[in-house]
Amino acid sequence: MNDLFRAPPRHQPLAARMRPHSLAHYVGQTHLLGPGKPLREAVERGQLHSMVLWGPPGVGKTTFARLLAQECDVRFATLSAVLAGVKEIRQAVAEAEQHAAQFGRGTILFVDEVHRFNKAQQDAFLPYVEEGTVTFVGATTENPSFELNNALLSRCRVYLLRSLSQPELLGLLQRALTEDEELRARNIQMTPEVLERITLSADGDARSALNLLEIACDLSREEGGRQVVDDDVLAEVLSADVRRFDKGGEYFYDQISALHKSVRGSDPDAALYWFARMIDGGCDPLYVARRVVRMASEDIGNADPRALEIALSAWDVQERLGSPEGELAIAQAVVYLAIAAKSNAVYSAYKRVLADIRREPSYEVPIHLRNAPTKLAKEMAHGAEYRYAHDEPDAFAAGENYFPEAIAGRCYYHPVNRGLELKIEEKLQRLRALNRASPQQRYTEERGSDTHKR
Repeated sequence: MNDLFRAPPRHQPLAARMRPHSLAHYVGQTHLLGPGKPLREAVERGQLHSMVLWGPPGVGKTTFARLLAQECDVRFATLSAVLAGVKEIRQAVAEAEQHAAQFGRGTILFVDEVHRFNKAQQDAFLPYVEEGTVTFVGATTENPSFELNNALLSRCRVYLLRSLSQPELLGLLQRALTEDEELRARNIQMTPEVLERITLSADGDARSALNLLEIACDLSREEGGRQVVDDDVLAEVLSADVRRFDKGGEYFYDQISALHKSVRGSDPDAALYWFARMIDGGCDPLYVARRVVRMASEDIGNADPRALEIALSAWDVQERLGSPEGELAIAQAVVYLAIAAKSNAVYSAYKRVLADIRREPSYEVPIHLRNAPTKLAKEMAHGAEYRYAHDEPDAFAAGENYFPEAIAGRCYYHPVNRGLELKIEEKLQRLRALNRASPQQRYTEERGSDTHKR
């Protein structure tokens, strides 16, 4: 348990020293806490309610929760879902009840990384939130709709906290240089360009920006009684830096979704942008290569079959050569897929077939299509009357049925009027016309069923 007014340690990181002591100094989230905004007015009136703060790291979730307790004059207690369980939850609630009985003050129970709690642990909060024993404030970097129980969500308001803008980060760093006693005493000198590069590298994360600034100041060189942070110092600080990319988390899936949709939307420039963002953030190129193969089948298909070959080749190059050579091959595939003719006809047909199979009986294989490897199978007429296509005109057995008899003639695949599927559609129309004209009785084309139409 941490109390808001506990004495700070003798030395704190810059990010801790710059933590604001009032909403007036809170940086960012003006869409929630700007003048006249409902949440800002509720806080100023002391009207507490349980909430979930959803946003990326370093945007002020913990800081806001602390300021909320301070502004509303209530006790602040915290739990980490990484370390705590149901026992710790009950202990925190018991302490809140005891504090209320002794001092008549409520408690904000701040739960960091709340998405890491399982269902039973999340359910443990419900009666205490419902009764008002504590005001629940959860913080998460993951989408609450996916990670939190509906029962808990229904008792809270969800607030989306956004990454800080570059001007907001720049203002924060400038304040740190002028207001922090330790930095001011060291007489740090750096150009506006150096500060700007720090804000770009921090990528909307205030904690990261302050940490980078502090490291840069620690590595600064002395020159004429000043501590100078120049490009060489900054290059050393940023040498191992990568942009924010939460593998397996919300940012991961948002960015791969943006890449896929850019390819589907035939925008090679945006597709390249999202691919580069993922690689720059530390994503495994082989993961992207696998997804690119999926895009080739799902969104391009037979409109341009070369797309699948190029995607598989890019995957192979990445496995053989590694980075950065393999990444260029994936980039080539991404661009090709983006400008290729698009068709989801096979993807849609496959989904319709699966839906029918799961909804309908398991029909028998027609006798003429069955295998006949044994004498008994032949005596049972397996394979009898089967027409070998290569012995037929144009290697096509017009009128033959290859479906179970109950669903003969069903049509799933509808080529689009783009790319190679234009020619595929022409051929299918010709073959279906031959089927309809055939005297054979095994082929009957289903009509009037929207289930199997586009």
